[in-house]
Amino acid sequence: MSIWRVILAIIFPPLAVVDKGCGSFLITFILFFCGWVPGVIAALVILNNPER
Repeated sequence: MSIWRVILAIIFPPLAVVDKGCGSFLITFILFFCGWVPGVIAALVILNNPER
């Protein structure tokens, strides 16, 4: 995970996970509109997953 992805995940979380798949993008997008903090947490968790 690069520093640019972390910064992007903090600013606009759905854009940081756009290349991780449609499901990850949709989950992050929905959580982002429910609240900024859940979106950021979801993006960081998805980006930290070593299996993807």
